[in-house]
Amino acid sequence: MNNSSSVLDANKSASRPELHSKPGIFTKILFFGLMLAGVIFTITNLNHDVVSTGTATSTWLPFLLLGVALLIALGFEFVNGFHDTANAVATVIYTHSLPANVAVVWSGFFNFLGVMASSGAVAFGIISLLPVELILQVGSAAGFAMVFSLLIAAILWNLGTWFLGLPASSSHTLIGSIIGVGVANALMHGRDGTSGVDWAQASKVGYSLLLSPMIGFVAAALVLLTLRAVIKNRELFREPKGNKPPPAWIRGLLILTCTGVSFAHGSNDGQKGMGLIMLILVGTVPMAYALNRAMPADQAVQFAAVAQVTQQSLIKIAPGAAPEKPLDTLSAFVRTKQVTPELLPALAAVTGSIGQQVRGYGSLSLVPADAVANVRNDMYLTSETIRVLDKNPALVPLQGDTKDNLMAFKKEIDKATKFIPLWVKVAVAIALGLGTMVGWKRIVVTVGERIGKTHLTYAQGASAETVAMLTIGAADMYGLPVSTTQVLSSGVAGTMAANRSGLQMATIRNLLMAWVLTLPMAMLLSGSIYWLFSQFI
Repeated sequence: MNNSSSVLDANKSASRPELHSKPGIFTKILFFGLMLAGVIFTITNLNHDVVSTGTATSTWLPFLLLGVALLIALGFEFVNGFHDTANAVATVIYTHSLPANVAVVWSGFFNFLGVMASSGAVAFGIISLLPVELILQVGSAAGFAMVFSLLIAAILWNLGTWFLGLPASSSHTLIGSIIGVGVANALMHGRDGTSGVDWAQASKVGYSLLLSPMIGFVAAALVLLTLRAVIKNRELFREPKGNKPPPAWIRGLLILTCTGVSFAHGSNDGQKGMGLIMLILVGTVPMAYALNRAMPADQAVQFAAVAQVTQQSLIKIAPGAAPEKPLDTLSAFVRTKQVTPELLPALAAVTGSIGQQVRGYGSLSLVPADAVANVRNDMYLTSETIRVLDKNPALVPLQGDTKDNLMAFKKEIDKATKFIPLWVKVAVAIALGLGTMVGWKRIVVTVGERIGKTHLTYAQGASAETVAMLTIGAADMYGLPVSTTQVLSSGVAGTMAANRSGLQMATIRNLLMAWVLTLPMAMLLSGSIYWLFSQFI
């Protein structure tokens, strides 16, 4: 019995990949060169955007806060890189499809490309989870406390789970941090804690995070069983012998799916940092980033025309007088989802006001510095009000031209406010890409060795990676933040179960515990840090 166990251990040791080779001089030059290039590119473009507005400033405090906030936000993306992307490279490393150092550089490059190709839908979906009053006052002390607390909480939890080698979800962590800030903010203002969060949007995100590991487990198991039924080469379903790479076609598939997961991870997870950075920029230098100054003047004319048509259609179905403070009515509706008779007249009044302002200025780039924040807040509240009405048609049944006009106006508003400058994408892409090259070993070992009782086979690696790539890619198309970690690690577990390889229940329990604890712990951390910062900032 002992001899048999010794043989199994020897075979496992012989097939284990080399994970301890140090990076070469070229890799080090590439790492620090990209970091320096990213810093220079970011500072140069940020300075250009601020100077081009021609706005004078009497204090450097906003820029100091901006620098600190950007460092923390990019730090989150860096940690996200080595925490999450280890999942993408684990299968190619443990099937000997690529050497470890080559795999992490390869993955980092495609994470970079994924961020650059992203749409921005996930970025602004994350922002909509934040308390509306804090978004409207993001440049205030409370706004900075919000941003700092949720990012620091997410970094702390990610680092803690990474240190323990647990593949916890960075997406799950960030969502929990946002909810924690919302609940704490509501309680601190004497409201019910449940009123501090857009629970409809949070539920949508929660379902995607909950379902994605289930989909990963079942789908990866089914893919493996299908491969077993179709492909007769038994070598694909056995442990690798020594460091021998897989057959060419399966090796190509493993590298392709690793590439796809890395690209999809960059496209999905990179957007979370982009959304928060845009919030930071709007709060610190609103003249440069609150409104899309690059929008052509002819689009401003179209914007004003759509606003006028939308206002008239709202007045037609709700002819009552607008309340004295229509913005307060919209803000209360976005926060509570409770419809009052003043809602549509208030929406009509704000819509008309926005159209008049844009028509009067002639271009978003000509909006005066002291009016930029107010114009953006008006647009944001209007867009969020229309979004909530569209997602909850039972609240106010809108049909025909009225609904079409509202959605057309929301599209115009989003063009004016929901944009991401190229330098923000580049900065996030570099931070995420470089993060993949650091600290990846802990999570790779967990995924490659500690989920199943046997070494990962070629077919298992291909099945898990294929499902992860398709799941994350589909989520990105629909603007849903899913967890690369949960999809990939549950996919590996699914293939182990389907292959009857056995699961290491201690690791599975740790994974489940991390998944269960991530949301409440992130909420507790961010809420506590937000309360602490609010006392001193």
